Amino acid sequence: MPLAIIVGGFFGDEGKGKIGSYLAVADKPSIAVRCGSINAGHTVSFGGRVWRLRLVPSFFVNNTTRLMIAAGALLRLDVFFKEVEETGVKNRIRVDRNAGVIEERHVEAEKSDAFLVKDVGSTLQGVGFAMADRVLRRLRLAKDFDVLRPYLADVALEVGEALDRGELVYIEGVQGTFLSLYHGTYPYVTSRDTTAAAFASEVGVGPKRVDHVVIVFKSYVTRVGGGPLEGELSPEEAEKLGLAEVATVTGRRRRVAFFNLALARRAIMLNSATQIAITRLDSLFPQDKCVKEWSKLSREARSWLENLERELKVPITIVSTGEDVLCTVDRRKELGLWW
Repeated sequence: MPLAIIVGGFFGDEGKGKIGSYLAVADKPSIAVRCGSINAGHTVSFGGRVWRLRLVPSFFVNNTTRLMIAAGALLRLDVFFKEVEETGVKNRIRVDRNAGVIEERHVEAEKSDAFLVKDVGSTLQGVGFAMADRVLRRLRLAKDFDVLRPYLADVALEVGEALDRGELVYIEGVQGTFLSLYHGTYPYVTSRDTTAAAFASEVGVGPKRVDHVVIVFKSYVTRVGGGPLEGELSPEEAEKLGLAEVATVTGRRRRVAFFNLALARRAIMLNSATQIAITRLDSLFPQDKCVKEWSKLSREARSWLENLERELKVPITIVSTGEDVLCTVDRRKELGLWW
């Protein structure tokens, strides 16, 4: 069984939570590890319920998957315990001993930084200042908090041993490639690298252990906050086209543009992507809402996907056609990429 990383291909908001929750149900992995921090939200819709998560992995919907938070991640105690209670995963979630902890002083510092507030459009969750404290070796870690003691684990070791036993492991990345501190639209980026290699490093697995990188693209591009967005539509145009969205964490309106092939090609290169997942197909082709088989997609939708696959030269294996986990087309068996 492989190790696979899920990564966002644009500026976040691609629907990684939907893809992760679908793969949880379809593949029933042994372990799923969440990277990043609370400034990235993943939405999971399943069985008539909706969860908006910032720390618990989207894979929680499979009740046999062990859930973990990576050493390179940052958590906030109130968010962690709230989500653990909401999802009922107390007995199967673990936090790496070296994961960082955001404190109120980090949040207040970020709110008082005019550049982050007005220019960058930070989510104001304290993540940037906590990351700065980590670099300066001042940040308190999960192992420093008694309240987290029952949840502590050596995540790198547990993942390594699971892979040695031939078990399936997923790493759940956050945000998007072009919010990367190194490869994104600096300075309008987040405070960490957001590519697949960085997520592997956060967890503690070497590059030779990664078998697949599933890059997630929405059928159009969105971003929140400042920074360039080529071909940006006006709010009125986005509304008229049915592409208007609100961000999971901040509640801010997302900026919108049509699918960008040049960005997608670069994201594939930066992440060594082996598979593509497309979300929100039903936003472009409403007639395909919750279609679950490739052959039953409209001719227009299939043509759009096939053209995209030719242009990007990476197989499109998973297509989301609705918010619910089960509204998904899965082509992996057909394409010989099932594990």
